[in-house]
Amino acid sequence: MTAPLLTLAQILNRLTLTARWTLRDHQPGPDGRCPICRIADCAVATAARDLLTALRQTRWTGGAGTTRSGGR
Repeated sequence: MTAPLLTLAQILNRLTLTARWTLRDHQPGPDGRCPICRIADCAVATAARDLLTALRQTRWTGGAGTTRSGGR
């Protein structure tokens, strides 16, 4: 599937998955350093964490203005 045909939800999901994969790959080892970058404070992992935080804070959950109060 090409990019122009993706929905916003699909793009956000792909960004989320990519950030999670990045965090897994750049997870610090026992010595506290990134196994790929070989530094203690990996900028790539920080960017992935920031992206996940931003997505979590701005994610639309649907049902705006509706509440479930029982009985239909």
